[in-house]
Amino acid sequence: MGEPAAERKASAARRGAADPVKALMHRHRDLCGRAVDPLEIAAGLEAHGITDRTAARFRHRDVFSLAEEMYARVSRDGDTPLPAPPAPPRVRADWALLTLLPGALCAAAVAAAHLIDGRQLLFAAAAGALAVALGLRAALRRGPLSRTDTDRPGPRPGAASGRTTPWTLWLVLYALMGDGLLRNALAGGPDALPTGAPDGPWPLTTAPVLALALACAPAAWTAHLLTVGARRKLASSRGLEDFAAAVRPLLFGTFALFLGALAALLALCGAVLGESGTSAQALALGALLFLARLLTVHGFTYAPAVVLTATATAEAVAVATVFAARLPGLGFLATPVEALVTAWGADGIPALTCGAAALALLLHTTRKLTRASAHAPSEPTR
Repeated sequence: MGEPAAERKASAARRGAADPVKALMHRHRDLCGRAVDPLEIAAGLEAHGITDRTAARFRHRDVFSLAEEMYARVSRDGDTPLPAPPAPPRVRADWALLTLLPGALCAAAVAAAHLIDGRQLLFAAAAGALAVALGLRAALRRGPLSRTDTDRPGPRPGAASGRTTPWTLWLVLYALMGDGLLRNALAGGPDALPTGAPDGPWPLTTAPVLALALACAPAAWTAHLLTVGARRKLASSRGLEDFAAAVRPLLFGTFALFLGALAALLALCGAVLGESGTSAQALALGALLFLARLLTVHGFTYAPAVVLTATATAEAVAVATVFAARLPGLGFLATPVEALVTAWGADGIPALTCGAAALALLLHTTRKLTRASAHAPSEPTR
């Protein structure tokens, strides 16, 4: 009888005022109160910056072991029954229709541009671009591509989008007219504004932009599949490492599914519009934008802002060096760009820059989105 009494005394001492685990539970009482398993508590602790080294101060080997004690104590001491597991997000008609809006508006704008010529073409293109931008903004504010977890640690969504929007617009504009401008500049031009005609002095490539706008729908659906699958893995996994190993193939599968859908849209748009040779750079750009959005949705905004800024800057510098090389004594500046264009064509530059940026973000994504804290329901704020 002495040993159980000693254990009860030690347990009572641990639950006293000097009990650090009890203080931690009080600090995260909302998280502990709604958790349905230890992994959900571990994910919440991880999201708040508690590491295995921090858990060692609570006499636990890792965060999951600490979460197991917190979960057991809540289950034993709680006065209310544990809540049911959170239901996976459902498909809603409003966001499903909104994801189709950018593609529909872009298709209408491209059709209008092919039917209108002369001075009215410029006004039609401006109106179409504004309509697509507004449609995309509406699509990104609802559904799987929207960031609603504003209570997670990190910058607010508005701040993140404010940093990335100008560079995203530049990348899309370069996909539309950058290759034609670069070829024209290397030939000594441009001598006139773009006319929109494929055989004009400054041809535009509309197939990649149309495919990217249409890809908003598969991007939302694949992001939804990732969220549903990750929530299920979160419920079935028994540790942080177990969850990371389970969600990693799901992440790669989601990314591959989106790339497959984008490749099909590129082939379709290229065949309809009579354009070819734009798949490589458009695939790289689509992969970059998709990964950047996935990270932003889950609260990781810094890396997408840095990578998008660096990619857009690299493309701008490539074009700027061609014009700067026309100044006396600066002809060498255009040598790298001329070598790349000679070897891979004008679309090789955006394909190289966007491809390298997408690879960097993919590596970063496999680190960030395989954390349980990236997919756990956010803890309510007070």
